Amino acid sequence: MANLRQSLGRRGEDLAAAHFEDRGWTVLARNYRAGPKEIDLVAARGGVVAFVEVKARATATGGTPLEPIRLLKRRAVETAARRWILENGRPGITYRFDAVAVRIRGPAHEIEHIPDAWRPGQW
Repeated sequence: MANLRQSLGRRGEDLAAAHFEDRGWTVLARNYRAGPKEIDLVAARGGVVAFVEVKARATATGGTPLEPIRLLKRRAVETAARRWILENGRPGITYRFDAVAVRIRGPAHEIEHIPDAWRPGQW
């Protein structure tokens, strides 16, 4: 079961990365880790860096990408983002947190992207 979930998650992240790249973003990091904390994607375009949480589902169940991103996960992403900024940040850059839901049905998929999905400390 874990391997199937990991495979689905990996495919979702691949599709989300392609979604960003198709829209002119550069993926700077995938699965960036700061200790046990992780950011699925870090992408940049112009003067904006997006820290992206990706949720992949194999069902048509509704809901927004934010629903499965609970408080503790948001805090973990924010902690990892602070580390990324300390290591890679530059003056004049705008940082934001995006959410992407990837619904996968066999070879077909749908992507829902919410830019600026939440603000740091917005719990």
